[in-house]
Amino acid sequence: MSHTVVAELVANVQQVTAKAGDTVGPETTLVILESMKMEIPVLAEVAGTIREMKVAEGEVVRDGDPIAIIEEN
Repeated sequence: MSHTVVAELVANVQQVTAKAGDTVGPETTLVILESMKMEIPVLAEVAGTIREMKVAEGEVVRDGDPIAIIEEN
């Protein structure tokens, strides 16, 4: 079963800290977003393996945009 992590606000992708193939847990930081000079970590939410990262550093995400797809364990 796959789980899609989505953005919850409009923000710049400041840093991508995970990549496809990484094993993650619910508290693993996938990316760090920047909005209004605040850094916002986006967590994996579930345990599994990242199948695909949908963002790159420097991109802008909007509310509901996919950030990563995780295959749950």
